[in-house]
Amino acid sequence: MFDFAPAANADKAALYDDLLSAADALTAGEPDAIANMANISALIWQFLPDLNWAGFYRMVGDELVLGPFQGRTACIRIPLGKGVCGTAAARRETQRVEDVHAFPGHIACDAASASEIVVPVIINGRVVAVFDLDSPTAARFEKADQTGLEALIARIGSRLA
Repeated sequence: MFDFAPAANADKAALYDDLLSAADALTAGEPDAIANMANISALIWQFLPDLNWAGFYRMVGDELVLGPFQGRTACIRIPLGKGVCGTAAARRETQRVEDVHAFPGHIACDAASASEIVVPVIINGRVVAVFDLDSPTAARFEKADQTGLEALIARIGSRLA
């Protein structure tokens, strides 16, 4: 049994250092991608405040399909290039959106979401998934969040395929 908790009053850099260590320990040696996605979603939910959704969409064929997550029910399928998740997958780059309602083609799976960050999981040159975090607070995600989440995916991405 693992019991990970963020350090009280930690700055973002320290929080993401702790998160990265916890994610590495949690997924080390586990070959099942779905199990790792489930645990990473739960870990993020536990570590990061002010979220209303945290999870994965897996690349299946030519579309994103809902994977393990924490939060309210979600859209099941997202075409490439559509919404924040589909755009991250198609462009193969992180999308950090301060106001999802101003994002062209935003897919409103949860009307309570105001901001979003999506990090593509790229293995051997191929997008295998995207990691998606939503918040009910506008401009919730900062550059420090993007840096921390990209480092997380860089470290454990191969464990998610």
